[in-house]
Amino acid sequence: MAASLSSKTFLGSSRTDGFSGFGSRSSDLSKLSFSAVKISVGTRNAKKLQIKAAGSTFGNYFRVTTYGESHGGGVGCVIDGCPPRLPISEADLQVELDRRRPGQSRITTPRKETDTCRILSGVTNGLTTGTPIHIFVPNTDQRGHDYSEMSIAYRPSHADATYDMKYGIRAVEGGGRSSARETIGRVAAGALGKIILKRLAGTEVHAYVSQVYKVVLPEGVVDHETLSMEQIDSNIVRCPDPEYAEKMIAAIDAVRVKGESVGGVVTCVVKNCPPGLGSPVFDKLEAEFAKSLLSLPASKGFEIGSGFAGTFLTGSEHNDPFYIDENGRIRTVTNRSGGIQGGISNGEIISMRVAFKPTATIGKKQNTVTREKEEVELIARGRHDPCVVPRAVPMVEAMVSLVLVDQLMAQHGQCNLFPINSDLQSPIKPRSEASKSTA
Repeated sequence: MAASLSSKTFLGSSRTDGFSGFGSRSSDLSKLSFSAVKISVGTRNAKKLQIKAAGSTFGNYFRVTTYGESHGGGVGCVIDGCPPRLPISEADLQVELDRRRPGQSRITTPRKETDTCRILSGVTNGLTTGTPIHIFVPNTDQRGHDYSEMSIAYRPSHADATYDMKYGIRAVEGGGRSSARETIGRVAAGALGKIILKRLAGTEVHAYVSQVYKVVLPEGVVDHETLSMEQIDSNIVRCPDPEYAEKMIAAIDAVRVKGESVGGVVTCVVKNCPPGLGSPVFDKLEAEFAKSLLSLPASKGFEIGSGFAGTFLTGSEHNDPFYIDENGRIRTVTNRSGGIQGGISNGEIISMRVAFKPTATIGKKQNTVTREKEEVELIARGRHDPCVVPRAVPMVEAMVSLVLVDQLMAQHGQCNLFPINSDLQSPIKPRSEASKSTA
């Protein structure tokens, strides 16, 4: 696709450079002290202000740091806090990376990457050692020349302008760190998280596309109790209902040929989640999910359980009545809470939804400005998804899995070190041990 920049008369006004507004406040700023952020202020030159904050690490106990950029040498992650003696292989991680990789169908970006992962540390003889696990994926299909115009002009609604506003410099090719290729590290770590959850508690995390543009999958069509990865991956849009999957694919095809893009919604469910995960008041489970999922590229909205629709109900209509099931467990008749009450999981299926905006980089002429503050028109080049939601499915599953593993470790460390109150609490045991205890 051809790319072009056409100049317009610049209508904006100039402004002062740098941190001139901080000059009179340097003495006040120098007195501030934060545990997570270090601030160094020069008393004579306010431009020496330095804020050291990374933002590339997620989790407290199961900690994941991602690294790399779209057109750099590669991307990946370092996982710290993984339990030792866990069987794991590169093939186990590759399954999830293959679901995320580009070029897998006509409705995804045509960039061709195998996203083949290598485990460089933390695993020996097929077992985790308890030390940091380094996972690396090389970039092999970069086309930096596609971004020559974007080095001058900002793509509307992309991170180009805000990265410059924050750092004063950015990696232009492929969007650098703001590219969805950053999520490779998340998906690789999430694959490991999925394995831990399944083996420790039988917990399963499944996400699927429930909306593309104006095609909305009706609630109740998908049975969350029996939902499987095979159902989700049975078509290229990752909607488990074949009829609506075809409608969604048609909607993406219709805009793809026009150089346009559309957004959508990914629904995620967690089955067999142990009760008791999450902590009041600032670390509520749904708050952890919201932060993790809204950190994904292009995400714009989050809701759990009844979400915004619950505002149309009365208290008696919305409440989930309790009952005792045949195994003596406390359950709820309905699940409008979405499996979480008071910020703590109650053992029911957790259900949440994430909204993704249309891809910002499109092949249509748009008004924008340059770094030199000149108003221009831009037709962007490059290879981009006409709709991000099919490939967002494994990303959503990964982030939810990382939250749950981190919360499982927190729960065990605080509430399971001493004998539990068996009348009210449930033990968290590996699947094999749980089956033995009930045999």
